[in-house]
Amino acid sequence: MHPFACGQCGHTVFFENSQCGQCQATLGFLPAAQRMAAWQPQGTLWQGLGNDAGRSARACANRLDHGVCNWMLDDDDANPLCRSCRLTQVIPDLSVAGNLGRWHRIEQAKRRLVFTLAAIGLPLQQKRGGDDAHGLAFRLLAPVAGGAPVLTGHDCGVITLSLMEADDAHGEATRVAMGEPTRNLLGHLRHETAHYLQYRLIDHTPAAEVCRAVFGDERSDYAAALSRHYQQGPPPGWQQHFVSAYASAHPWEDWAETCAHYLLVVDAVQTAASWGLRLDGPAQATPNALDPGQPPPVEDLVLCQWLPVAQFLNAMNRSLGQRDSYPFLLPPAVLHKLRTVQQLLQGAAP
Repeated sequence: MHPFACGQCGHTVFFENSQCGQCQATLGFLPAAQRMAAWQPQGTLWQGLGNDAGRSARACANRLDHGVCNWMLDDDDANPLCRSCRLTQVIPDLSVAGNLGRWHRIEQAKRRLVFTLAAIGLPLQQKRGGDDAHGLAFRLLAPVAGGAPVLTGHDCGVITLSLMEADDAHGEATRVAMGEPTRNLLGHLRHETAHYLQYRLIDHTPAAEVCRAVFGDERSDYAAALSRHYQQGPPPGWQQHFVSAYASAHPWEDWAETCAHYLLVVDAVQTAASWGLRLDGPAQATPNALDPGQPPPVEDLVLCQWLPVAQFLNAMNRSLGQRDSYPFLLPPAVLHKLRTVQQLLQGAAP
């Protein structure tokens, strides 16, 4: 994610900002243009300031009602919610203490994911009813005392996410219990959306055979595979073939973990390049990934641009007494899978 500029004073602002720290202008993100603009809140339509003088737009209803969004809508858009918030089909009970903050964190992470996918040519569309086989919907559910646990997962274009994934104490306890050193909210959203991308763009298309040849036959018994994984753990030497231990559980999870990892790398490389960060690593660094819509081949993206940055982050974290930010190995088999993800996603983009 690259930094942005305030539309009124030009000061550097960030994707999550709702107000400029320099001139105090109210900020709102324009998803179609993928830039931040300054606004004068004024009734139903907000008026643009500075570079956007003469332009009008509407704020997302989730901003007006709950303060959890900073995206704008075109003034003729009939939907009260922005392109990201309208993907959320079910929100938690906001009368429960803490739920508003957790919901805010999820929507913020989801907007980053929506931004990245749109930038690489894969905009997400709202699911319109149960018969809509193409759209996507998020259900954000809070566990109920005495009730069944909320299980995060994807099913035919519907992603269910436990609200507790946005709770710091719960997330840290689960990370330790599951032995997942990089478990985080954005990673969950990337992973489950990767399942949706396979369902939406690859299944029942010619690309399915390519995917099957690289990741394995997804028609194998999923429940039995997960049961075996949780009972026995990953196979010996899994690091040479999979991006994570969980990726070894089943071909669906291998795709989802690898695709989510690809989205992580695209976002991270754009961030580093936007800050002018260039580091020498195991291969000649050639940072040319400012435009996520045209990422370079995986070998260049990962080996030349991302790994030097990741190694620097790990070294810096160790200096600060923190665990590695990026404890992944990327052997040739995993690079081949990342290359396949890139090719399939690029081939699916309109």
